[in-house]
Amino acid sequence: MNKYSLTMKTVLITGSSSGIGKAAALYFQQKGWQVAATMRSPEKEKDIRQLPHVKLYELDVTNAESVGQALKNVQKDFGKIDVVVNNAGFGADGVFESMTDEFIQKQFDTNVFGLMRVTREAVKIMRGQKSGTIIQITSVGGHVAFPLYSIYHGTKWAVEGFTESLQYEVRPFNIKLKLIEPGAIKTDFYGRSRAFIKPDYTTDYDAFVKQCESVSMDAGEKGASPELVAKIIFKAANDSSSKMRYPIAYPANVLLPLKRILPERVFFWAMRSSYKI
Repeated sequence: MNKYSLTMKTVLITGSSSGIGKAAALYFQQKGWQVAATMRSPEKEKDIRQLPHVKLYELDVTNAESVGQALKNVQKDFGKIDVVVNNAGFGADGVFESMTDEFIQKQFDTNVFGLMRVTREAVKIMRGQKSGTIIQITSVGGHVAFPLYSIYHGTKWAVEGFTESLQYEVRPFNIKLKLIEPGAIKTDFYGRSRAFIKPDYTTDYDAFVKQCESVSMDAGEKGASPELVAKIIFKAANDSSSKMRYPIAYPANVLLPLKRILPERVFFWAMRSSYKI
């Protein structure tokens, strides 16, 4: 086990086994932070296990007991938690009509309720410390909706509203909340961690799905790197200002300003045109 220092800052990152979470764990470690890298199966992780000032923890955001125990263990080991990065989540897309209650529940249990569980435990610790920063990894999809992502957007819009409200009540304890809003990022969001649902009882949606999928997958293939997001997360972790939202990469840097200035009917027309639907 590494020896941990109270003079070094400590970050806890959920979903550290791949993608943005892993890139963030590596970047914070390189910048001289102590890193509590959490994931569902830490025994499978090889790359960051041996790095100085990094410790792996088992944490399943869908299990309240797992969340509570992990954060207690991190606080015990490091003495404090300066920053929590809520990164764990997965992308679900497809035809809403064919999505079961169980599938919808799974999406919300990970992306929303899981994030809330971690946030709740983090607030308890940071309130006692009278300081801390909680960084939520949301998405351009927390403001702008794309075809076939209705359930995913529901989770990200929920996180945006939840976080914006919560920042008022934790401000007296010197706890800051930040929202990282990436556009298309080249990660397993478009691959291994993607969950796509399509009806097997009708072909009515087939043409629509084929067209929208081609646009979506192309965006993912051309997406920015998770390392770029890691750098912005680190910037937010060190930002003492009241700035809350950090949009990153295309199309976040284009669509968010456009949605603010265009009439809805024009914006929706532009979105349909970009998908050719």
